[in-house]
Amino acid sequence: MRKKFLVIAFAMSSLFLFQSQAQTADSVFPKGELSHAKNHTGNIWLNELNVGDSTFDPSIALATYDAGAKLYWHIHPGGQVLLITEGTGYYQERGKPVRIVHKGDVIKCAPGVEHWHAAAPDSGFAYIAVTPTQKGKTIWLEPVSDKDYNSAK
Repeated sequence: MRKKFLVIAFAMSSLFLFQSQAQTADSVFPKGELSHAKNHTGNIWLNELNVGDSTFDPSIALATYDAGAKLYWHIHPGGQVLLITEGTGYYQERGKPVRIVHKGDVIKCAPGVEHWHAAAPDSGFAYIAVTPTQKGKTIWLEPVSDKDYNSAK
């Protein structure tokens, strides 16, 4: 119970920092490293703020996308919460319509749900991802089709 409280408290304090940050237009955390993984298209930078471990389970990362960059379809066995901090992006769960998301939105993806997220074609996009790790690592699937991506426009 204490561990869950600490995780929730950390996530809420991160959200507070980003809400107050929005007023200053300065970046709280560095952009991170350009990803060379084979699970996305376009440029995506990743800054691992917390690597999940036995004391603090969730992985917490800042992801920053160039306009039009997108992750492949994937699954988080423990679910995921995205705190949108910049720009406009897309989020879709398998079998559901694409959602357009904006700075200030919070996305909750349940464990085991196939989904993808991306930057809109004309906007950079950034978020803080809180991803529990005890149930396993991200499972990467196929690239997002142009049909899926373009259905949000």
